[in-house]
Amino acid sequence: MLSVPLSWYLVLSAILFVIGTAGVLLRRNLIVMFMCVEIMLTAVNMSFIAFSRYYQDLTGHIFAFMVIAVAAAEAGIGLALIINVYRHRQVIEGDQMDLLQG
Repeated sequence: MLSVPLSWYLVLSAILFVIGTAGVLLRRNLIVMFMCVEIMLTAVNMSFIAFSRYYQDLTGHIFAFMVIAVAAAEAGIGLALIINVYRHRQVIEGDQMDLLQG
């Protein structure tokens, strides 16, 4: 049976995290930024599971389930906020919002 080394999982996780970070920093659309945060959370989950598998421990799985729960809550609240901002301002671009200005 062929085994994939831990470094391959970590490199893939790092690539996904960098893509997500670049998307959050470079894009202005709130939906795209939201999806990039989800990609970053997936990358973190991948590294947790990879370490858990490598060290034959269930701690990484427990942390991954916790991150999934936080991501689900973030998805619900984040989408509700984005929809609410769009309803009031008809703007979904992050740099065009001025909600805190009178």
